[in-house]
Parts: sequence; C-alpha cells; structure tokens
Amino acid sequence: MWHTSSHSNDGGHCVEIREASNGADVRDTVNRDVGHLTFPRREWTALLRSIH
Repeated sequence: MWHTSSHSNDGGHCVEIREASNGADVRDTVNRDVGHLTFPRREWTALLRSIH
C-alpha cells in the first residue's frame, strides 16, 4: 500500500512511499506510471535517522 506525503495535499509535487520486503519503494505522485526507486532497508533506515 502506497502512503502519500502529507505535503501532497497542497497540490505540490511530492512522493509516495511503500514498505517493500527489501526496504522501501519511492515514487513521484505526479508520474506514478514511470516506476519507482527501491532503497535497501539499511540505506532507508539511515536516511530516516538522518532527518529526525
């Protein structure tokens, strides 16, 4: 299940994220059909820790 950034409600260009078995998938809310990026769990966790 994809989760949309709360900032997407203002009509801006934001991202959607879903948990994947190997990490997290990220895609653009405007161009959903062009695919997504998959971040390995270790890198995704490091990114989240760095922004808190």
